[in-house]
Amino acid sequence: MTNIEINQAVPDFEADSTANAPFKLSNFLGKKVLIYFYPRDNTPGCTQEGKDFRDNIEQFSALNTLIFGVSRDSVKVHQGFKAKQEFPFDLLSDKDETLCQLFDVIKMKNMYGKQVRGIERSTFLINEEGVLIYAWRKVKVKTHIDEVLQKLKELN
Repeated sequence: MTNIEINQAVPDFEADSTANAPFKLSNFLGKKVLIYFYPRDNTPGCTQEGKDFRDNIEQFSALNTLIFGVSRDSVKVHQGFKAKQEFPFDLLSDKDETLCQLFDVIKMKNMYGKQVRGIERSTFLINEEGVLIYAWRKVKVKTHIDEVLQKLKELN
């Protein structure tokens, strides 16, 4: 798969999910799909980001938008994280980095003075027809939820 760009249709994909069935993008045509990539379950920034989406779920629903979180964690780890934080949305497991590569979120990062490959916190908005219409990269958790909701309100 090649990287996807703004105003380009997102190729239909499947991913393991905390739902009882695999996630398939084409199942959600007719709704906006917000996919947020985060480095790892049960870490402070990733937990806060998920809580921010959780705490604003009613606004997202009113804006015809579904939320899905993605990291390289396993479905089993995701299930525990989702239950512990009471996330009302599913988490997708991308252990083989297929989605990470499609959305170009794997980057070299500094971690304790060492270069490591990791997920750059990023969020993508896909419209009702399956077209990528907006991307937030190098997300700062503190202001992110407000930026996303503002963009969705502008689009409605």
